[in-house]
Amino acid sequence: MILRTLLRRKAKPGAQSSPAPETSHPLQEHIGYTFREPGLLVRALTHPSYVHEHPEEGWDNQRLEFLGDAVLSLTVAEWVFHRYPEFREGEMTRLRAVLVSEEMLARFAVQVGLGDFLRLGKGEEERGGRERAPNLADAFEAVVGAMYLDGGLEPVRKLVRLLMAPMAEAILAAEADKDAKSRFQEWAQAEMGITPRYRIVAEHGPEHAKTFVAEVLLGDEVAGRGEGRSKQAAEQAAARDAWERRMELRNA
Repeated sequence: MILRTLLRRKAKPGAQSSPAPETSHPLQEHIGYTFREPGLLVRALTHPSYVHEHPEEGWDNQRLEFLGDAVLSLTVAEWVFHRYPEFREGEMTRLRAVLVSEEMLARFAVQVGLGDFLRLGKGEEERGGRERAPNLADAFEAVVGAMYLDGGLEPVRKLVRLLMAPMAEAILAAEADKDAKSRFQEWAQAEMGITPRYRIVAEHGPEHAKTFVAEVLLGDEVAGRGEGRSKQAAEQAAARDAWERRMELRNA
């Protein structure tokens, strides 16, 4: 209630009052939520540069951005937790970090057309402020904060499901396409604090067509073993074997 009161701060004496916000703001259709208090949405779209040029507006979107950042982090964490029950803490943390990064939030903002509705000062407008990632990400968080104040967590959960699900699948697919050594090293460092080591333990065949056998170690433990026509290929096979073994153990 205090936040809403502050957000509706009265204009300075003698200043021209700002027009009443429209109740049918077109962004509402894009985000799938209709505000009971549409002034919150207008405030969420108000960049500091606009208030600098229109001081009678009172508040920009930075307070709502602060709130939205926390709400979004919680909601995305909750979604990842339920959507990927097989994930360990490190995997959930990495996925959430990507989904709430500035770059990703700016993408979500573009997806819902948020930039078209930003209220910018003339200077920021001329500098291409509607396409700048920091502006878009901040405004997206501010809109989330406004949704939370207006309707609680459920509208935010719906927005997260709508936007995050396809992006998370794309992120995980790209992750799966990484070479086996990179993927296994990232996992080992995040989950165990260990950098894998590789060693060639055998080679056989004629000089022109050798086959190499490699092992990957986590500390003193042999985590995987593989063969290849080159040392690098053998190490990749060992990393792939180690990764598959870890996944089998986790899913057992």
